[in-house]
Amino acid sequence: MSNKSNINVKVQQPQKQQIKLSFSAGNVKLKFAVMSGKGGVGKSLITASLAVGFALRGLKVGVLDADIYGPTIPKLLGLVGSPLYYDDKRDLIIPTVGPLGIKVVSIDFLLPSENSAVIWRGALVTKAIEDFLSKVDWGDLDVMMIDLPPGTGDAPLTIAQALSGQLTGSIIVSAPGDVSGRIVKKAIDFSRKVKVPVIGVIENMCCFTCPDTGKTYYLFGEPEGKRIAEEANVPFLGEIPLDSRVSEANNAGIPFLLKYPDIEASKKLMTVVDSLIGRFKDELSKQTKREIRLMKLPGEEESPSTGNEEGDN
Repeated sequence: MSNKSNINVKVQQPQKQQIKLSFSAGNVKLKFAVMSGKGGVGKSLITASLAVGFALRGLKVGVLDADIYGPTIPKLLGLVGSPLYYDDKRDLIIPTVGPLGIKVVSIDFLLPSENSAVIWRGALVTKAIEDFLSKVDWGDLDVMMIDLPPGTGDAPLTIAQALSGQLTGSIIVSAPGDVSGRIVKKAIDFSRKVKVPVIGVIENMCCFTCPDTGKTYYLFGEPEGKRIAEEANVPFLGEIPLDSRVSEANNAGIPFLLKYPDIEASKKLMTVVDSLIGRFKDELSKQTKREIRLMKLPGEEESPSTGNEEGDN
């Protein structure tokens, strides 16, 4: 057994050259970068919820919280205060494990308190993201969700350049209203310019349906996501409605998909998950799976198995 200890933040100035990285110590089949042109549209909520949705479908999932200045993934997954550990023998960071076995790495785990601000220039943010990509023992995963900070600055550019050709694509989160719509177009343009395929657009907070009357209200204006996706010739993945129970679950640190699986927001989110699983079923079917038995004879190892055994997704 190698020694493990709480990890300390050690940041060095990056060299002045483009660094090509890959996920360490494992094999990741699908890598989705979730981005938005502006803050406040629920990008991190969509990231965490998609991760939970994939895990509910039996997939092995990891979440990289690359939003260095505003890390919220730990809160959404009920992991605030959890530590990261460092395996000094292998020189690797060990992710925290959240609900449904989701592996999570976030700068939030390294801060003295949840109120501590990260006051770093771009070079330090870049180095931290590079370490999270290449020095974490992610293991073998079906899906990696990368929560990017809003905008088109250092962090999204670092991810795109460092994982050039390795990202499955970007999922862009929008919200109703002309201002958000304009910024979404910029995010699509950014993704294309850095040669990251656009997987599609999800519109969050599209509307609110009154439980008493059944009437739907568009509180933030008419939905723009579908129109923008069509204009940009990218897939529209779906709309997620407002629901006070989503906020309630978030505040409690419980994924709303687990606490309220039957509300409309959960159903819409799972529809997106199922559509992505179907779209990338070939990539997922290549994932090596292990046959786990409760009892093994001495010296007997778990045998890897591939293929479409009954019950495989």
